[in-house]
Amino acid sequence: MRILGIDPGIAIVGFGFIDKQGSRLVPVQYGSIQTEAHTDPGERLKNVYEATMQLIDKYKPDAVAIEKLFFNRNVTTAFTVAQARGVMILAAVQHGLPVAEYTPLQVKQAVVGYGKAEKKQVQEMVKMFLRLSAVPKPDDVADALAVAVCHAHSCVLTQKMNEVSK
Repeated sequence: MRILGIDPGIAIVGFGFIDKQGSRLVPVQYGSIQTEAHTDPGERLKNVYEATMQLIDKYKPDAVAIEKLFFNRNVTTAFTVAQARGVMILAAVQHGLPVAEYTPLQVKQAVVGYGKAEKKQVQEMVKMFLRLSAVPKPDDVADALAVAVCHAHSCVLTQKMNEVSK
């Protein structure tokens, strides 16, 4: 199963594709989509949407996992990020892909085993799970890979629960 993990944003969108091969997680490609700060907001959303479409076309994931928004400070930023998140979900749905959403707490719990883990702990666990030589940069990329790892762990649990209920 190939999973696209997304850490949504408008300036920087982190993305990471991983393959789940049995119990092994294998990195396929990861990076970021970046938009210029002083560009028209509509143009930025278009750029994020088109880049997401291209990535899905190229790497052909079976599922998309995206981080839910959590903002306790800047409401304006939250709206902009929510819009970007929306165009990324639209790109996935237009490709017929299932979209799973995870809170930061759920991602930390799945990756580190502790919902209040520090960002550095999550990054180190992503590096370990995916056998990477270094923590991916910028942080948004490591966060996107963490969302993909979270989904890989969660879909195993969901499959087992479905088997038990049959």
